[in-house]
Amino acid sequence: MTSAPLAPDQGVLGANVMHFARLLRRAGLRIGPGETIVAVRALSAIDISDRRSLRAALRAVMLRRHEDEVLFDQAFDLFWRNPDAARFAEILAAMEGRAPNQEKAPAGSRRLAEAMSAAKSRERPPDPDEKREINAQLTASTQEKLETMDFEAMSAAEINDAKTEIARLSLPLDQRRTRRTRAAARGTAIDLKATLRRSLRHSGEILDLSRCAPLTKPPPLVVLCDISGSMARYAQILLHFLHAVANDRDRVTVFLFGTRLTNITRQLARRDPEAAFEAVAGIVPDWSGGTRIGEAIEQFNRLWARRTLAQGAVVLLVTDGLDRDGAAGLAEAMARLHRSSRRLIWLNPLLRYSGFAPITQGAKAMLPHVDEFRPVHSLASLRSLIEALSRPPPARGGLPSRSASYEH
Repeated sequence: MTSAPLAPDQGVLGANVMHFARLLRRAGLRIGPGETIVAVRALSAIDISDRRSLRAALRAVMLRRHEDEVLFDQAFDLFWRNPDAARFAEILAAMEGRAPNQEKAPAGSRRLAEAMSAAKSRERPPDPDEKREINAQLTASTQEKLETMDFEAMSAAEINDAKTEIARLSLPLDQRRTRRTRAAARGTAIDLKATLRRSLRHSGEILDLSRCAPLTKPPPLVVLCDISGSMARYAQILLHFLHAVANDRDRVTVFLFGTRLTNITRQLARRDPEAAFEAVAGIVPDWSGGTRIGEAIEQFNRLWARRTLAQGAVVLLVTDGLDRDGAAGLAEAMARLHRSSRRLIWLNPLLRYSGFAPITQGAKAMLPHVDEFRPVHSLASLRSLIEALSRPPPARGGLPSRSASYEH
């Protein structure tokens, strides 16, 4: 079935919608050809002279996540005032740096400014006579700034750079001695079975003793990651880290939870990151919604703990501790999870604030049942986590102290 051709004015409108969709996509929103086509059809059913109706129609078909509403509104106000809105990029860029702090631009304006600047630079043909100079003096400081920058404050380009760095990270968990053994030339124990098998080659006469040594391997890793509205931006970036870890080692199990618990281990096993994240998006219905931490952990304890927490598993719990249900049943679920795991680490992006205190009901219920309490808001905090996991765990006992890496 073919759609009817657009009238001349509709063709201009369709072109503007297409350019608006490209602008949003460059700013980091998930806008594809399907949303653009639906947006054009939606505008044919409304009065486009009514600005509020135009905004509502485009928002309804182009937005998927609540946290993108601010960025969408900024882009709409600038673009539909003038389709050639790239000249407003300088205004938005200036808003990012003006003082005092309370007057800074809303979140997302920096990405929008960069997207508009990119559109402008693509329209201008390069001048062959123009001299280009590359200043590499700030390269090291830029990399250092990226290491300590909060994921929430990163621009679209910086997020891409951070994802590239995250994809290179590896997670060498500390090796544990298992009950299994391996053949060894200088092992301390005699392998009786191997010795008897070798003796069969000589009519049952034992001429040499086979020896073995204990087999060591890293423990299983289980990740429970919060994808509620307050954690969505961090979870989106951490998924790249979890994808790299899941494809670098075995016995890694990853769960996402908001209002329900979802196992995404099979989806993350795909080598192509884009294919993996597309598969994850297809099975996770509660992204950027509310949070039921206690219910999610209780469900994990009931359905998955026996299958995933054997052999001294390490558990990473990624959440800000803001529970929609007021921490109902959370303490009991955390206590059971703590008993079932060898090492339970709570990763909280709010710990980046020096004045953070666990005053919410969820935080108070969770904190007594974790071994370590660490931040997870920057590349530096991820590297600190990897370094900590490569060492033997500290002895259990008492309340966990705040990690020194919170200063990053």
